[in-house]
Amino acid sequence: MKAFITGATGFIGGNLVRLLLTDGHQVRALVRPQSDRRNLDGLPIEFVEGDLNDSQQLTEQIAGCEVVFHVAAHYSLWIKDSAAIYRANVTGTENILKAAQQARVKRFIHTSSVAAIGVPPAGTRATEASQTTVESLVSDYKKSKFLGEQAALQAAQNGLDVVIVNPSTPIGAFDIKPTPTGEIILRFLQDRMPAYVHTGLNLIDVEDVARGHLLAWQKGRRGERYILGHRNVTLQEMLQLLATITGKPAPKFAVPHWLPLTVAVVDEKILARYFGKTPQVSYYSVQMSQHAMYYDSTKAVRELGLPQSPIEGAMTKAINWFEANGYV
Repeated sequence: MKAFITGATGFIGGNLVRLLLTDGHQVRALVRPQSDRRNLDGLPIEFVEGDLNDSQQLTEQIAGCEVVFHVAAHYSLWIKDSAAIYRANVTGTENILKAAQQARVKRFIHTSSVAAIGVPPAGTRATEASQTTVESLVSDYKKSKFLGEQAALQAAQNGLDVVIVNPSTPIGAFDIKPTPTGEIILRFLQDRMPAYVHTGLNLIDVEDVARGHLLAWQKGRRGERYILGHRNVTLQEMLQLLATITGKPAPKFAVPHWLPLTVAVVDEKILARYFGKTPQVSYYSVQMSQHAMYYDSTKAVRELGLPQSPIEGAMTKAINWFEANGYV
């Protein structure tokens, strides 16, 4: 099979490319001319330069591929980035869906996010059947992922064979940016995390997320979405796992949510807006941390055979990769 992939230079995309190659597939990757391609160094793949703005050019670039993995997304929780977020995650998704239909690909795998599903009520876990509205979502990123997923569902209704995957919080190697969760691991390794807030998240090995994409292509049902997740943990439990793996002490103190929220308001909405200072704390990220984000991956495990590798192994791979690549 020849696969067309967007977002190949990123965290999930870099792992997906490696898995495709390991399984014997050919890969054609869409990259911007200015992209950081270190995650793909030395890999035998075909590069095509461009972006998600021109559906006609995308149609020509996709031609000859059997499947599209649309992994690319603009991730940011900064208020100032809102226009770029919607342009990439909504308009860009609409463009590549149109291009894939014109190129007559056999299947389109859309990488959404649990962000598009919303936050479950306290004490529960969200499933693929959970519903939210764009108005109830916190941050332009979450809203854009919801709208991008709606575009994918509409394309499925219009005849394109689309399967949607909703990764939770992946961890592992090749977290080049890094992701917010990778940043937590780095801050822990660098002794820059003296305290924590009470929140929760769903963790999964990024290699299992990559495999979930291939399983969605092979076994997924058209128009369905699948949560690619594994283990629900509190942030405190995550830090304790890191402490066990590394031998470093875990933070002992929790701070109330109002404290980082106040810092974020001053940092992003006052100092950054009026004095041009680079913010250190995102207002949206603090808002999101006020609710545990727990999810149920039973459907993906049952229908796709999604692996559920131990989180400790994924953490170890992340730590080793950060250390080997000079992040620590």
